[in-house]
Amino acid sequence: MIEDLVRRFDERRIPRAEWTHAAHLAVGLWHVRELGEAEALNRLRTGIRQLNESHGNQNTAEGGYHETITRVYVQLLAEFLQRYSAEHSTEQIVGELLTSAVANRDILLAFYSRDVLYSPAARLNWIEPDRAPLSLTGLLA
Repeated sequence: MIEDLVRRFDERRIPRAEWTHAAHLAVGLWHVRELGEAEALNRLRTGIRQLNESHGNQNTAEGGYHETITRVYVQLLAEFLQRYSAEHSTEQIVGELLTSAVANRDILLAFYSRDVLYSPAARLNWIEPDRAPLSLTGLLA
């Protein structure tokens, strides 16, 4: 199932209604697990922008691709993956991810103030956290 979602992401064929927060996380986790953080970030940047455009969305300072959010999630997903061995399937890890604190839409507000995270500057460029260092320590049971 995850491989199908990733294939459709790569082909820019995920319908807008299906491109949910959970889908973002699943696609992101697969990329981080299979490609490592740096390559995952590169591919996700390109893929999200292109998928947005295929849905008729522009990537601007006001909407579309968000650099800071993407980079934060790549880092958090890499940290989340450290809890699992190669014996765990990606499907199993995604299932656990989607029921964890990482899937909470407001988790980034543990690290960023709302004004900073949702600013045009953070959408266009990487902005360091202004509330707490990026780490899942203490956020996951």
